[in-house]
Amino acid sequence: MRRECKSGSWAAYVAVGALALACAGAARAADIGAQYRRADTDGDGMLSRAEVERGLPRLAKSFDAIDTNHDGRLSAEELRAWRRNARTQRKTKGPSKFDEYFARADADGDGALSRSEAAKGMPRIAGKFDRIDTNGDGKITRDELRAWLSARRGARAASGAVK
Repeated sequence: MRRECKSGSWAAYVAVGALALACAGAARAADIGAQYRRADTDGDGMLSRAEVERGLPRLAKSFDAIDTNHDGRLSAEELRAWRRNARTQRKTKGPSKFDEYFARADADGDGALSRSEAAKGMPRIAGKFDRIDTNGDGKITRDELRAWLSARRGARAASGAVK
């Protein structure tokens, strides 16, 4: 049984979710820039170790790794390069938590969750099974679940809800 939304297609929900995620990413980048400027107490455009320890304490332990030219100060470019590298390493590390949870729940290993597999392995997802199974074939694929999660995150970001 194929389910349709009253107000349009599921693709519209996915598109709205993707747009909200893109906006959230831009807002996050702006927040990081603002944090950098606030931490730069002497206004020279660079962050000393002391400024990082005071203004960005979570980065203090990585100061030496971020400071690639070893001048004892962090430029915005060094920080951006370090963040890009960290993001790339996270992506290439191997299976994500999502993939691990999905594989654990997929008892027969067919790449999709039946209603009973979802109930046993992902009970919170099982309660929303019909909403997630967009093609109505009685199974939830990784792509269907990712699309649903992305749309859900996007809707939350757009409404200002906290994670």
